[in-house]
Amino acid sequence: MDERQLAPWRAFLNAHALLIRRIEDDLRERGLPPLGWYDVLWPLHEAPERRLRMNELADKVVLSRTGLVRLVDRLERAGLLRREAVPEDGRGSYAAITAEGVAVLRRMWPVYRRHIEDDFLAPLGADAVRVRVAFERVAEAGVRA
Repeated sequence: MDERQLAPWRAFLNAHALLIRRIEDDLRERGLPPLGWYDVLWPLHEAPERRLRMNELADKVVLSRTGLVRLVDRLERAGLLRREAVPEDGRGSYAAITAEGVAVLRRMWPVYRRHIEDDFLAPLGADAVRVRVAFERVAEAGVRA
């Protein structure tokens, strides 16, 4: 693979790392939890009855199953979600967002949104649609693999 082919991958990784670091720094400076907490709480907030089975939640976040269980433990200790038994499955459990979890999401969103707008969308300008289509093609290829 030559440098011309490898350059888009490196640019993507560098941009992603920089943007995540900026978001994380801003959240921390404002006394808010890390972005990973948002990424777990958001799908719960959007789910029917504001809860998902753990395996459904794992499919919606970019974490290993072990990493998700650890993060859910931390979120539960912080009072942002709770586990609920699945009546028809003695081994299964739901993760359900709490009112405090919703409140934390609402405090985190303006910070996250500002970075999406200023640090991602603004530099892309009119290319945002093309970038979205390109990422969708990459994701689709990954699904087929």
